[in-house]
Amino acid sequence: MSALRPVPPPDSKPHAPHEPGWRHARVAPSLAEVYRSVPIGKTSTWRKILAFAGPGYLVAVGYMDPGNWATDLAGGSRFGYALLSVILISNLMAVLLQGLASKLGIVTGRDLAQACRDHYSRPVVWMLWLLCEIAIAACDLAEVIGSAIALNLLFGLALPVGVAVTALDVLLLLYLQNKGVRVLEALVITLVATVGVCFAFELLLAKPDLGDVARGFLPTTDIVSDREKLYIAIGILGATVMPHNLYLHSSIVQTREYDENTAGRREAVRFAFVDSTIALSFALFINAAILIVAAASFHTSGHAEVAEIQDAFKLLTPLLGAGASTAFALALLASGQNSTLTGTLAGQIVMEGFLNIRIRPWLRRLITRLIAIIPAVIVAVMGGESGTAKLLILSQVILSLQLSFAVFPLVMFTSSKLKMGEFVNPTWLKVLAYLVASLIATLNVWLLFQTVRGWLV
Repeated sequence: MSALRPVPPPDSKPHAPHEPGWRHARVAPSLAEVYRSVPIGKTSTWRKILAFAGPGYLVAVGYMDPGNWATDLAGGSRFGYALLSVILISNLMAVLLQGLASKLGIVTGRDLAQACRDHYSRPVVWMLWLLCEIAIAACDLAEVIGSAIALNLLFGLALPVGVAVTALDVLLLLYLQNKGVRVLEALVITLVATVGVCFAFELLLAKPDLGDVARGFLPTTDIVSDREKLYIAIGILGATVMPHNLYLHSSIVQTREYDENTAGRREAVRFAFVDSTIALSFALFINAAILIVAAASFHTSGHAEVAEIQDAFKLLTPLLGAGASTAFALALLASGQNSTLTGTLAGQIVMEGFLNIRIRPWLRRLITRLIAIIPAVIVAVMGGESGTAKLLILSQVILSLQLSFAVFPLVMFTSSKLKMGEFVNPTWLKVLAYLVASLIATLNVWLLFQTVRGWLV
């Protein structure tokens, strides 16, 4: 049987209630192998909350992946707690956008990629698909490098060997896909909890000043006026709001078997929002914890230039005590592996949604891993630790380029009465969503400009 084949039409009419706004009257289920596979039932509110819990955590891991670590470490070591407000604002933006993504999937029965294919011309669709594939490859590359660094720190594996070892997680994903989406969600939640426990331990050792921490969550004008602070702040934003997770969330919420009527969809939208908000709160804690540990450990001890993951690992135990460096590396490994699992699902969703073809999971995984591993191995061999650091920065710049190409279509679709019917964004939400989208676009263009100028100087 061919590994690449057209997606067959669904057996039943899709549950998009307002078909006039869409070009196609029928769409194939997103992630067909797990589509509507998790029963909800007529149970209590708390049981429904538990039934809907899971997709938000698959999305949240992208907000705490190795690409976030470098920006959080740099922000904490150089400026103390001042950029905690940026992490908070970035997380609030993520909550808003992920809420819109889940609503799009639940109400229309389309993931964001399918919605783009329905709305835009073929050349635009192919351009959006290509940009998204590049962004996924860049994100996966950062996760490969992060996992390889963690293996190097924990077990002494050379970076090229660690990069190669990370390719073996394809076997784990293939196994989990055969066990159902709930098993995958359970593993992801376990790894998120591992990262959280590790950084709770780091916080206990670091003993940060709680008053300074609280003041750090209040925005100040010097974040904008200070050029160096602004640069790192934009980097935190670019690493936090990730494009492919919007595609992932709009699809993965459709694994729940909610009632296909107005009341059922409204309930599903509400519980999906609760799920993603709770999950992203964990991401907020972990990102803030990384910055707080860096501020309490490095900024206050005169190590203001610590931005490399390897340097932070070497300094944590001498500064904080036994176990600090090990917990740090273990959290990094859990974070990297978690992100590669969800990145692969996003890749499958993007390819099927934009191109209307289905590629077998093992082949999708193989392609994604090779795209990420080949440049990672080259840089690890030729550049060593300094080369991997540059590669991590490059991957975040590539992500920032793609972000607006996902955010603006999402806001436009969910703000269209023709496409969403009674679920359309109210006026206040439309205004807020477009303001957020415009701010993200402006800041990421500025980040790109500053980065390119830094390379040329």
